Amino acid sequence: MVETITLQEALGFSAGALLCGLISMRVRPEVRRSIIFTLFAIVLGLSGLAFLSRYQLIPAHLAISVVPREVCLLIVALGNFRVYITFLVNVLLARRAVPRIVGEVSIAISLIVYALFRLDALGVNLTAITVSSVALTAIIGFAAQATLVNLLGGISLQLDNTCRIGDWIEIEGVTGEVVSIRWRYTALATINNVTIIIPNSQLMNNRVTLLGRRGDHRIPWRRPIEFGVGYEWTPGQVIGVVAAALERVDIPFVAAEKAMCICTGFDASAIKYTVYYWLTDISSYLTTDSRVRVHVYAALGRAGMEIPVSRSELFLHSARALQATKSATEQHSRVELLHSLELFAPLTEDESHALAAQLIPTPFGVGDVITKQGEPSDSLYILARGQVGIFRDQEQGKGPGRQRLTTLMAPQYFGEMGLLTGQARTATITAESEVLCYRLNKRGFEAIIQARPELADAMSKTVAERSAANDATLASLSEEARARAASTRASDLVRRIRAFFGL
Repeated sequence: MVETITLQEALGFSAGALLCGLISMRVRPEVRRSIIFTLFAIVLGLSGLAFLSRYQLIPAHLAISVVPREVCLLIVALGNFRVYITFLVNVLLARRAVPRIVGEVSIAISLIVYALFRLDALGVNLTAITVSSVALTAIIGFAAQATLVNLLGGISLQLDNTCRIGDWIEIEGVTGEVVSIRWRYTALATINNVTIIIPNSQLMNNRVTLLGRRGDHRIPWRRPIEFGVGYEWTPGQVIGVVAAALERVDIPFVAAEKAMCICTGFDASAIKYTVYYWLTDISSYLTTDSRVRVHVYAALGRAGMEIPVSRSELFLHSARALQATKSATEQHSRVELLHSLELFAPLTEDESHALAAQLIPTPFGVGDVITKQGEPSDSLYILARGQVGIFRDQEQGKGPGRQRLTTLMAPQYFGEMGLLTGQARTATITAESEVLCYRLNKRGFEAIIQARPELADAMSKTVAERSAANDATLASLSEEARARAASTRASDLVRRIRAFFGL
């Protein structure tokens, strides 16, 4: 049977554990499930002790009669130790970020002390046990050498904060986030939703690269993006184009620090370059690398700079024929695009073909700034594929930083005032999908309008009507007021066009 004093002591300790458990669940909701399970185990142990205090299942003169009592006491003790240590680590010492393994080791030490205490209470000769256990410990230590190394490694990792939960590390070509540090192993979660188990001894004996952390401070991770460009363009030209493009674009998870493009070497067919940027969310390194590459590729495409590929002389003739066919198809698609736009309706067929040859392909990636409000301009953009957003930048202190005016879907055109009058950009336009534009500058359009000056009258009417329609939408003007505004604006616009082109 269980003595009354033993049951009362168990109840007293358990009442304290209940109070600490309730406080822990209140302060740290994430440990609620574990606390509830532990308290349930304590209740089972106390119920067993209460039952044994009333009923004697095994005759008292048998040595094993104490086993049920000790099992129930062990359950109660283990539950109490877990609740008290959880309260100590997660509530009282929460600000010190005590490693999890400290709590686990504390529970193990508490159980050892409890076992010695109970053995002494049962009259067991601890001296004899100690002498025999020394030899047993030596045998076990030799047999479990690797396990002990992993155990000590786990303790060292957490006590000196070499790696923490949430850190990203790289070891032996594996990159992942530390999601668990246990006695025997450390678990890494990769971006492929794969969890890799690494024995702690490997972390202690191999070089580990800690990503995005310097001492106790988390910092962005510098990522390299390599590419090559042909020898037709100097390194200064390439670096200038790429740096300017990345400076204008806002890429998710890229830190505010300016990206850096440098020349890194020379190959047989290309000059090698590397873009370095700072990544703020390490878990997104693959997608962010891809976004940066997309913007670099688009910037090189806008500048007409080619990323060379290996070509064989064996297929040179076929490549030339394919290029000629491609050029003819491209010219036809450009002419069809011009025909679909009202602005170029006054052009003859020959003029459309001549103008199509002057169009410069300018691709943009998502988030690229195509034009910026206030920039000088002398060109127009024809949107052949994709979607762009048009924004008006507000003056500082006069409302939100950027106001959306409208969205354009291909086929469309924008920036016509820059081409026809040289007026500075009146809006900021950004790519909202993969975009292909054709840029038409003053130099490419000048020969046509010089040969037929009456085009200025026809095009000015189209531009004025479009501008008046936009104003009418904003101001809710009537049809008659819109016509008057368009007429007045057209006469002023044709005068500016003639002055800009010297007609």
